[in-house]
Amino acid sequence: MKVVILAGGKGTRISEESRLRPKPMVEIGGRPILWHIMRHYASYGFTEFVVCCGYKGHMIKEYFVNYYQHNSQLEIRLRDQNMQVLGASTEPWKVTLVDTGLETLTAGRILKARHYIGEEPFMLTYGDGVSDVDLHALIDFHKKQKKIVTISTTQPIGRFGALRLDEQTNQVLGFKEKAREDQAWVNMGFMVMQPEVYDYLGDGSMMLETAPFENLAADGQMAAYRHAGFWSPMDTVHDREYLEKLWIRGEAPWKV
Repeated sequence: MKVVILAGGKGTRISEESRLRPKPMVEIGGRPILWHIMRHYASYGFTEFVVCCGYKGHMIKEYFVNYYQHNSQLEIRLRDQNMQVLGASTEPWKVTLVDTGLETLTAGRILKARHYIGEEPFMLTYGDGVSDVDLHALIDFHKKQKKIVTISTTQPIGRFGALRLDEQTNQVLGFKEKAREDQAWVNMGFMVMQPEVYDYLGDGSMMLETAPFENLAADGQMAAYRHAGFWSPMDTVHDREYLEKLWIRGEAPWKV
């Protein structure tokens, strides 16, 4: 099963980083977050990727074009520019990099990559979030549900505590840490899709998460796999610093 990764957005909420490079190329532990996501899929045996590029997509292409050399020991004779590979450590991945446009929305990116995805079930995720989700369990769940789309959902850990107030006097009665079970369920990516999903994408001029998903839900063709483990997006610099600290401390739950 192929893994499709949406990696074409501008990443405006993390503009401190994305003005220099596409958000999927922002590094955690010296590696692009895109690499971390792909490593997670590869650890479950999924090694064929279709990456939907857009904003600064040439940087993603250059990364993979030079991947072998960047991960090898090299001996270079500067006088004649002779290069010899002394030892290589690379990934057994097949990576298809598709230019899906600068302004294209997520539904359109999938349609533009359809030729490379094929008419078969595929997995889809965003190029800016990491998780320890069990992909085999996700696929088993998808097959049992027999829906066109299965999304992975989670209740993110609350970032703000809650106050208990007296409604009459406005007196503070106490504090409550925002528990995870108090949060709304959100789509964290890591989706599985049947090829029939193309019928819901229209002309590709919409965000996947709007009318296409709403219509799938209305038709009873969307299931939700509930994930109670780790998940974190990388929407802001604060998120990146949080993930970096987990990696440095050896506490990154997504680490293979």
